[in-house]
Amino acid sequence: MINQNGYHVYYIYILTNKHRSTFYIGVTNNLKKRLSQHKQSIETGEKTFVSKYNIKFLVYYEKFNWIQEAIAREKELKGWIRVKKIELIKSFNPNFEFLNHCFE
Repeated sequence: MINQNGYHVYYIYILTNKHRSTFYIGVTNNLKKRLSQHKQSIETGEKTFVSKYNIKFLVYYEKFNWIQEAIAREKELKGWIRVKKIELIKSFNPNFEFLNHCFE
């Protein structure tokens, strides 16, 4: 996706379920569309990690202008232990709220 200034925008994001017990980390160039795709996979019962654990709530995201940086950050976060991921989420989203409304 290209923003209003002509730059590409990529996101890394963390989703969770309603109990905040499982995380999914991904990268996309269109977060609104990607959230919709995850929701649809749950509704249709696709055999995916997201649908298996009912993961559809956005709790964290970062923006990048270069896909290489976004992919590197995604890989970095996937390597972190759970406690470190929670600390990151709370540094951005102190109340661990669901942020899907930001991209509707």
